[in-house]
Amino acid sequence: MAGATARDCSASRLRVRLRGTVQGVGFRPFVHSIAARYGLSGFVRNDSEGVLLEVEGVSCAEFLEALRRETPPLASVDGIDVECIGARGDTGFSILESAGPGDPAGRTRTRIAADAATCAACLDDLFDPASRFHLYPFVTCTHCGPRFTIASSLPFDRMRTSMARFHMCRDCARDYRDSGSRRFHAETVACPACGPRLDHDPAAIVTAIRAGKIVAVKGIGGYHLLCDARSEAAVAELRRRKARDAKPFAVMAANAASVARFAEASDAEAELLKHRSRPIVVMKSRGSLAPSVAPRLNRIGIMLPYAPLHHLLFHAAAGFPSGGATLEAANDFVVVSTSANPGGEPLVFDDSDAKRRLSGVADLIVGHNRAIVARADDSVMAVVDGAPAFLRRARGAAPEPIDLGAEGPSVVAFGAHLKSTVTVTRGREAFISQHIGDLDNAESLRFFEEAYRHLLSILAVTPEFAACDLHPDFFSTRFAEETGLPLLRVQHHAAHVAAIAAEHGVKDKVLGVALDGYGMGDDRGAWGGEMLLVGGARWRRLGHLAPLALAGGDRAAREPWRMGVAALAALGRLDAAPRLFPHAPLAGQLVETLRRGASIRTTSMGRLFDAAAALAGVCLEQRYEGQAAMELEALVRAPRCFPGGFRLSAGVLDFTPILSFIATERPGQRVAAEIFHGALIEGCATWIEAAARANGETRIALGGGCMMNRILSEGLAQALRARGLSPLVARTVPCNDGGVSLGQAAMARAAFAAEATEKESASCV
Repeated sequence: MAGATARDCSASRLRVRLRGTVQGVGFRPFVHSIAARYGLSGFVRNDSEGVLLEVEGVSCAEFLEALRRETPPLASVDGIDVECIGARGDTGFSILESAGPGDPAGRTRTRIAADAATCAACLDDLFDPASRFHLYPFVTCTHCGPRFTIASSLPFDRMRTSMARFHMCRDCARDYRDSGSRRFHAETVACPACGPRLDHDPAAIVTAIRAGKIVAVKGIGGYHLLCDARSEAAVAELRRRKARDAKPFAVMAANAASVARFAEASDAEAELLKHRSRPIVVMKSRGSLAPSVAPRLNRIGIMLPYAPLHHLLFHAAAGFPSGGATLEAANDFVVVSTSANPGGEPLVFDDSDAKRRLSGVADLIVGHNRAIVARADDSVMAVVDGAPAFLRRARGAAPEPIDLGAEGPSVVAFGAHLKSTVTVTRGREAFISQHIGDLDNAESLRFFEEAYRHLLSILAVTPEFAACDLHPDFFSTRFAEETGLPLLRVQHHAAHVAAIAAEHGVKDKVLGVALDGYGMGDDRGAWGGEMLLVGGARWRRLGHLAPLALAGGDRAAREPWRMGVAALAALGRLDAAPRLFPHAPLAGQLVETLRRGASIRTTSMGRLFDAAAALAGVCLEQRYEGQAAMELEALVRAPRCFPGGFRLSAGVLDFTPILSFIATERPGQRVAAEIFHGALIEGCATWIEAAARANGETRIALGGGCMMNRILSEGLAQALRARGLSPLVARTVPCNDGGVSLGQAAMARAAFAAEATEKESASCV
């Protein structure tokens, strides 16, 4: 009797099934407290479906109303099914042992919560001298702490987490059994007498950082490298040791008052900083930190403390003030906090591995004896077009699902080569792994497989089908082939558009643009600026950017001057190359190659940005992906209209007019950046409007890595609204390649479901 109310029943006992994020979030203690409030008997337990409970008494109706109205802070209830059953006449209300994956209820359908920042109540305990958790770096309760990163399987019970080795002391066991405690059935409960231990005192860590040292600290999802963000010498040394020449670092500050000293946070950004997931939030910099934190950029990634240890570091830096009253006071201690992944390898999370891989990077390595089961980088977010959007989705967000709106076959999708993620669908939900990264070294490949296996384990899913990219040489493609599952190969940019459609709940076709760096087209070409009509498993290319020579192949993505020369070739101005790029030793050779026409061509928006940055003299060589585009964006105060900056013909959008002006007139870097962005916004909006009118579409999915450019994405969204169109911007998954696996999964589900329907229809004929 799903959806029944207690008043529908003549019986006075209810069996209630709850599904969603209802394990590891204090749901059983919450149910216990409501049952006690209304004087009901019965039981509650975790099982493979979620939470199952039975209640009996005269106030079942009130209980059910409270259950639907109230939820624990970390819980998310997708459905409540109610069945009326016969009274049993028992007394008391109990929390029963969980039923494991082998329970007759069937395969696991519940899910695990993402990791959550330390709650206010635990912070009170942390800084209360009278509390047994005083200054304990692992204080937690049912409302906060690690979840996904410590769980090996579900249901979420201590025995299935890395807390299993820590046997509760008498006090913790008492809290665990006390229905009046917020640690009632908290699976992560521990204290200094029985729980995990830190290798070093927080004061020693602060002393080392203030002395200019680099410290590796084990956090929730892995190790981080910390150093003084105000010391140029320390930050430059971290760059040297980590082999990270210019890519921006994130920083951690004590609180909002501290952030205000070096960044300008809007109200929305300040609120996002305090979200329980504690993401890195990208916002405008005041330029008062060490220049090497974010070289040549005007925005900086900032996060607030999310683990008790982080709060203890800022407490020590503030001189150990009494109590927690100073938690919101400005603190001049600001640290670079970057993933401990030397040489582009994935995040280090194992203690022995840390000693091996970080010994040449960190002056001090600080570990602890609570194992990390699933490593996870920090999530990165920005406020885009008025609302939060993910740039990298990991700790604090993974593996929260995307609702696909309908039941479907179980699919595993293996994503792309860069910014890799894996998506697994179960029922009507898609679960996206934490950010894995670029699949270009052995450690990253191991992490890819590890993340895939862990996702299958916690979901208890055996996929029926698989999906991957069209590119045959991607590791993710080869891995998909080796599963032996029926496989759908999905065009890269169609997957970008499908991902946005999936997160916005679009069930039919949608018009989309994918403005990207690279993806193999169905003609095996180098695509990257595509207008597509996508619906279900089908897609059609309606237009693209005018192609430029991909001068030097893959090297063009690392050396923007090559794309500058390619733009000159498109303008018939190759004679200007030696003058514009006098320091490029191979410019003359490249000119001769292009004169012979011996180069593949690309429609990539990413390479168009590179060409503009090179012609403007902003960036000639890239030391990290997207550097040229990011430095060009950083120069823009506001995009400027530039009449005649583009041409549009038969669905092909050509920006050579604006490139010609920049190359010929040399207007200066800031002006070049502003008129280039203005031309992009106006040109893309005109291009999209023409396709929308021709195809009778009003919803426009805006995807691809170039949409991480806030000037472009916000300007384009506003321009489309002014034309009566509805832009769909990536929010819950990244617009870059981190969202590709979701799009692949959505298209594969549609393809295999359609195939099954066709077979069923054929069998009935």
